[in-house]
Amino acid sequence: MAGDQLQVLNALDVAKTQWYHFTAIVVAGMGFFTDAYDLFSISLVTKLLGRIYYTKPGAAKPGSLPPNVSAAVNGVAFCGTLSGQLFFGWLGDKMGRKRVYGMTLMLMVICSIASGLSFGHEAKGVMATLCFFRFWLGFGIGGDYPLSATIMSEYANKKTRGAFIAAVFAMQGFGNLTGGIFSLIVASAFKAKYPAPSYEQNPTGSLVPQADYVWRIILMFGSLPALMTYYWRMKMPETARYTALVAKNAKQAANDMAKVLQVELADEQEKVDEITSQPRNEFGLFSKAFVKRHGLHLLGTATTWFLLDIAFYSQNLFQKDIFSAIGWIPPAQTMSAIGELFKVARAQTLIALCGTVPGYWFTVALIDKMGRFKIQLMGFAMMAIFMFGLAIPYTHWTHPDHRIGFIIMYAFTFFFANFGPNATTFVVPAEIFPARLRSTCHGISAAAGKAGAILGSFGFLYLAQNQNPAKTDAGYGPGIGVRNSLMILGAICLLGFFFTFLVPESNGKSLEEMSGENEEDGEDTAQHDNRTVPV
Repeated sequence: MAGDQLQVLNALDVAKTQWYHFTAIVVAGMGFFTDAYDLFSISLVTKLLGRIYYTKPGAAKPGSLPPNVSAAVNGVAFCGTLSGQLFFGWLGDKMGRKRVYGMTLMLMVICSIASGLSFGHEAKGVMATLCFFRFWLGFGIGGDYPLSATIMSEYANKKTRGAFIAAVFAMQGFGNLTGGIFSLIVASAFKAKYPAPSYEQNPTGSLVPQADYVWRIILMFGSLPALMTYYWRMKMPETARYTALVAKNAKQAANDMAKVLQVELADEQEKVDEITSQPRNEFGLFSKAFVKRHGLHLLGTATTWFLLDIAFYSQNLFQKDIFSAIGWIPPAQTMSAIGELFKVARAQTLIALCGTVPGYWFTVALIDKMGRFKIQLMGFAMMAIFMFGLAIPYTHWTHPDHRIGFIIMYAFTFFFANFGPNATTFVVPAEIFPARLRSTCHGISAAAGKAGAILGSFGFLYLAQNQNPAKTDAGYGPGIGVRNSLMILGAICLLGFFFTFLVPESNGKSLEEMSGENEEDGEDTAQHDNRTVPV
């Protein structure tokens, strides 16, 4: 049997859902709101930046960002996020979750504002400073992944812990919608105030000078929700699990949680000293003991997140085909600069509303009923089915009469990503590792995912180009085509399905039960031979 649980940790595990849980979800979720808002808005902004800084006089079509510039503007934030996940994940275990938490938020706020203040009026100057600030914005966002997940898991009760952590991640859905709606509002206001003809009617007149303010306003607005939660983030006490099991201060842990839970809690310093002094609770990340107990778990969480993000972030490859096929976005030359921003924002907001957001909340509603393992397996399997369903009869879907079916298939791939591994890969690493390594291991898993995002976004951007050199996008060489790319992505989803079997089921168990921090002598081997599916 497991050893006696600390009273303060047991009180958290069995606590009824209270107001502080919902406060923690909103406060912790603001980093993901900012992440999603930034990713959503930068895809709109890059089209406008291409028109403003790269339109050539006399060209038949308005300008667009060259491939290398587009890759830099979009990719530099991913690189910053990956770095931040590793660095702040490690720092969260060394200094404490709360002490690091404010740093990441202020970094996001400052760099969101600075992104809109990129210097100069020449393309090189604007792009260089935009990339600089977007790297550090990504660095702050990256830190929020391990810290928010760890804080929420350590505050939550074990009955609804999965829903609470998933709800933090689901704030991305609100970030997507807010990015779309705010972009529509700004574009509508500028269109009404500064009407302009289409590019083919008047190339110069289609781009009003005030368009340079539009992209700056959209990027800077992303800082406001995060800024509004800074006070509450600083007011949150350090998690009891860090204070007791890592900082080894039982009195402080009991005092902090007594205020949060509004109950009397005993100071159990002797029990804390006994638990934390056990050799099994002292091994480090680069030790044989860690490899034996958690090596396969970390391999499972990292590989599934890596494979998921390759597939998830590559789905924008055929977004432009969908929008063009159904007439949501006409050719660029038939619109003004701000008019194009409006139509692209409208189309992407509808996709987010119909395909992205519902999946997140299905996970929140069902994760503690179905379990993480079943949802992740189902998600990977359904993503593979829909990827193959798009790829095998790809010629069929390109016919105008079948475009509605194509949209439905496309929306379902997003739905089952979010009601599936996109949520569970975030939840599980925050539950299965010891408190002293929890933030670090979540950061490693998340960084593996972001490496997959970079591969999915940019590797497949080149890979999915038409095999006919005459039909490739400007600046790109021939690739293997969208159909073959979809086949590869379907296979990647199947790999994710099988690697899921390395990840243990944590549904309904305490964090200490999963990590083995509260075990009696001789129990550690049995505990960590648990298979994925609970018996």
